[in-house]
Amino acid sequence: MSPAFDPQEMIVRFRERADAVKRRGLPPVEGPERLRFMEAAKLDFQDFAMLGDATATLDDGILRLEIDLRPPTS
Repeated sequence: MSPAFDPQEMIVRFRERADAVKRRGLPPVEGPERLRFMEAAKLDFQDFAMLGDATATLDDGILRLEIDLRPPTS
């Protein structure tokens, strides 16, 4: 691992990837293939968005990502 690794920069890249998934269009496919593509995009967005919301720390060479999955309180 490079000493120049910045976990916050990684989090920003995941946020950018989530935005890119949200903006990308559907390819010209139909039927079951279209549904599979849409499901994959949904999961890609979910994964990238969760990592983009993480709090990242790098302590002694160990990267920790903390993601609060609790429902918001009103």
